[in-house]
Amino acid sequence: MDFLLDYAMFLLKAITVVLAVGAVVLMIVVAAVKPKAKKGELVFDDLSAGHQDLVSSLKQSMLDKKAFKQWQKSQKDSPEHPHKLFVLDFHGSMDAHEVEALREEITAVLAVATPEDEVLIRLESGGGVVHGYGLAASQLDRLAQQKIPLTVAVDKVAASGGYMMACIAQKIIAAPFAIVGSIGVVAQVPNFHQLLKKNHIEVEQFTAGEFKRTVTLFAENTDKGRKKFQHELEETHLLFKEFVQKHRPVLDIDAVATGEHWFGYQAQQKALVDELLTSDDYLLQQMAGRQVFLVKYQLKKGLAEKVGLSAASVLTQLWQQANRLVIWR
Repeated sequence: MDFLLDYAMFLLKAITVVLAVGAVVLMIVVAAVKPKAKKGELVFDDLSAGHQDLVSSLKQSMLDKKAFKQWQKSQKDSPEHPHKLFVLDFHGSMDAHEVEALREEITAVLAVATPEDEVLIRLESGGGVVHGYGLAASQLDRLAQQKIPLTVAVDKVAASGGYMMACIAQKIIAAPFAIVGSIGVVAQVPNFHQLLKKNHIEVEQFTAGEFKRTVTLFAENTDKGRKKFQHELEETHLLFKEFVQKHRPVLDIDAVATGEHWFGYQAQQKALVDELLTSDDYLLQQMAGRQVFLVKYQLKKGLAEKVGLSAASVLTQLWQQANRLVIWR
């Protein structure tokens, strides 16, 4: 018995090594091939139909056959909803690279939506780079330019750049303990000049233009450079405040643009949000009078990604099997 277990362990380890080497070789070959531009696909999911199927299944379990048939008949007699609600999800990262998918989703919605329809953005972001979130907000503004009503739902967090996006909407709803606000600008840069100086390493920096570089990682920062950098932050904050005030004039902008954040309850009192409501409750309300679609743009995975994921999955399974044999023994 011990011989068989030892042989099985040896065989699994040998297969693991072969697969690992093969995966590395294949990834090198794939990387050497000129990569093609990634393309994605748009997915439209009828959330109304899915909800109706769920309700039907529950009714069938709860009612007797006669009552269930009567309920089914009542549903068939219900009028169809001509207006639509398009649901988009935006879970933003620091660099706001998700804006690429958002662009495709909004373009698709604009192709079919009318001013009688509505768009709901389920937004979750703690903010990030100014230019990335500025572009994301501009994508949402495309809806306003075409007179398409926009609602933003904040279930967890819409802060800083996330709130910059949210303020584009005609209505902002938030869960009671969602984090909202943080209308401010922050930047921090480590400086290794003293460490390099201690080790007798000199960094030389050459620029053309007085403020081509204000603060730096390795050279010695100057008071003049720090002052200029602070001025740039304050200018960015001013633009941020003006942007929010323009799209949400009900705000006392000086009171809320302090860089602080608030929970949903507090945010409503300060007019940062309009209503305390989760996105789930809002969707259920809208399904009573609209047909609801989830719109999602999905990038297709490249060959290298597929190979990497597949190889990792196989190696993980083999390692788990080997560990099980060791433990069982």
